[in-house]
This record gives sequence, C-alpha cells and structure tokens, in this order.
Amino acid sequence: MSKPRSLSLAAYRVLSWGVPAGTGQPDLPRPEGELLWIHIATPDRLRAVSDFCRRVQQIRPGLSVLLTAPPNADLTQWATSTFPMINLPAEQTGAARGFLDHWRPNMGLWVGGGLMPNVITRAEERGIPMILIEAQLDVTAGRGARWLPDITRYTFDCFRTILATTSETARQIRRLGIPSAKVSEAPPLQISPNPSPWPEDELIETNHTLVGRPVWLAAWVQDKEFISILSAHRQALRMLPRLALVLHVADMNEARPLHRRLESMDLRCANWDSGGLIEDTTQVILSSDPEDLGLWYRISAVTFMGSSLERGAGGQDPLESIALGSAIIHGPFVHRHRDLYDRLKQADAARTVKTATELGDAVVELLAPDRSADMALAGWRMITEGAPQADQLIDMVQETLDQRSADDAST
Repeated sequence: MSKPRSLSLAAYRVLSWGVPAGTGQPDLPRPEGELLWIHIATPDRLRAVSDFCRRVQQIRPGLSVLLTAPPNADLTQWATSTFPMINLPAEQTGAARGFLDHWRPNMGLWVGGGLMPNVITRAEERGIPMILIEAQLDVTAGRGARWLPDITRYTFDCFRTILATTSETARQIRRLGIPSAKVSEAPPLQISPNPSPWPEDELIETNHTLVGRPVWLAAWVQDKEFISILSAHRQALRMLPRLALVLHVADMNEARPLHRRLESMDLRCANWDSGGLIEDTTQVILSSDPEDLGLWYRISAVTFMGSSLERGAGGQDPLESIALGSAIIHGPFVHRHRDLYDRLKQADAARTVKTATELGDAVVELLAPDRSADMALAGWRMITEGAPQADQLIDMVQETLDQRSADDAST
C-alpha cells in the first residue's frame, strides 16, 4: 500500500517534469516472468552484485535480473556483466515513469548512494517492494530540491528495509524520521568463493610428483615481470635448494619463447602445456592455460599474484587463490582490485613486495608451514565473513518475491 503523497513530492515532480532526449523507452525487451531490478551506484560493486545475482538465480531459476547504473555512468568503463545492464534515465518525472512502465519490476534492490527520488517514489506508489543496502546519506535530486527539505526523508521511507554498513550511517538515517525497525547495520555484499572442482586423480598424481618439495606459484605474470620473478626464484633457491616455481604466464604466446630463455639461463624447466614431465630436478614448471590455475592454487602454499609488480596491468583478482588455501604475495600496482587487496592487508592475509629481492625474501619466509597456513586461514576467514549477510539478503529477496506473487494472485 503506497503512502499518501507529500506536498514536497508533488512540488518536486512538477519542478523535474520532462523527458530529455535519449532517455525514452529502452531498446531491450522486458523478459517474461519475474524481474528483479538492482541499481548499482558505483562500478566497484558490480562484481559482488553479479555474484549475488547468480546465487539468487540458482535458488529461483525463473527469475530474470536487470542491472542499472547512474544516468551519466560510462558503462564502457565498467566491468563486463553476464546480466543485462543499462543506465537509469535522468532524474525527470516522465523518464522515471517510462522506465517503470517498460520494465515492470517485481522487486527493486538499490546498492549504495545516489538515491533518485522520482524513480524510487514512483516504484513505491506502484507497490514495487524495494530494499536499500550499503545505504548512504546521498540523494541525487533534480533542480529545485533545495526548497523541499523533506524530499530526502520521503525517498528513504519508500524502502521497506534499509541496511547501512556503519552504525553512524544507520543513526543518521533514523534521525531523518525513518522508523527504527526499517534500519539496521550489515556488512557490504561480498563475493562468495566458489572455485570449480579439480579431477582428484590428477591432483593426487601432481602432489605425489612434488611430494617433499616446497612449491610457489607466480600467476598471471607479464613479460616485463619475468626477470624479477626468476631473480626472486634464484634467490630463494639458495635457502631452499629443492624449491619448485610454477610460472604461469598471462599471455599464452609468451610460453614457448620463455621456455627457451629458461633453458639458456640454466634453469631446469618442464613445459606443462606441451606435456613436459616434472622431474625431481625440475626447478621451474611453465604453464599458460588459465584453467590450470585451479590445480596450481591447490598445490602451491604461496602464490604471487602477477600483473602487479610493474605499472600498467593493474593486478589480478586473488579470490580463487585465497579460496583454495594459498597465501598471497602481490606487487604495489593492484588498482583494479584495490578494495579486495586492502581488506587482505587489514586481515594480515597478504604481503606486498616492490622488488625482486623483497619477493625472494617473502617466498622463503612464507613457505614456513605455520606462516603460510596462518595467512591462508586469515584470507579464508576474510572472504567468507560476508556469507551470512548474503544468505540473509537472498532469504529477504525470496520472501519478498513470494509475497508479491501471493498479493498479485489475490487481486
């Protein structure tokens, strides 16, 4: 049941009337059946939201998902998503109505700030249940809103549930006059680790081949990082003579020329991609197939996440490595996944190095069994801490959609 319209809201809609060019009907057709609309305020939340959507669809197979971004967001700069994604229309009354007329979502989930009063209040008036997570005191109101002091309160009050990541934000939202029962504190949505299984016979055989030997992995290594990785390995070999390096190259075309370089450097190398056998004297195992990382993460006690020691690539996602029990080392250039690496550092679950010498020292130190195990456990705890919140949100979505279906059936 929608609440009575406030005078401020009526005035706001008059002030923001009109549909600017380019915000009319979307090109994408609305899918049949139930549709969950999720708005994402910032691109860094896309991956966690996409992971959440996959989990919801596993439980509710007939559910379709529409993702939206702020009106002025450049989607070419956002990561690729497997779910349809469009920009919300600008904060105009007619555009908001056109969006809802076309998509007719069964439920809305708003992630973060940038609340847009027109689309949110119209959704509430149509009986579309909405939940706000990772809430911020951030409303993107159109022209004239500064004369309408209660438009912020009215917009927040359209949500049935509001989850804030800090107690202070929750307190500020309650001070607007939002009922306390609606507002609670919850951690931000996190990606759920779900690595693919690996054939047990191959895993056992490879472990048996390397039994008794310390193993470290350098994954997603760029060509300009090769010398640093190999220098670090030679340095570590002085302390650990039976050490084996699994060198995974980011560019598959680099594997063959790198094999020749390794031979010229008097490093005994096995080319895994071409069926090379790992012998007791093998010092470097060369690999380039990304799918094989599932095997190497399981075998290696320590992983250096490459594409991070030199500027340019911006780092690689360490989530799968953490989920499979490897301690993490990385370089300083990880801006593509900065939030995740910052959380790892806070949890003492990763080590940052800047030079080949620092990398060699870190490999030797972390290959001590108790040290790598402690770091791996800290990483696992960090990436699973958000699981209860994600499960709670999935239950909330399920219950809300079930209730909406029951309400629709009774009318």
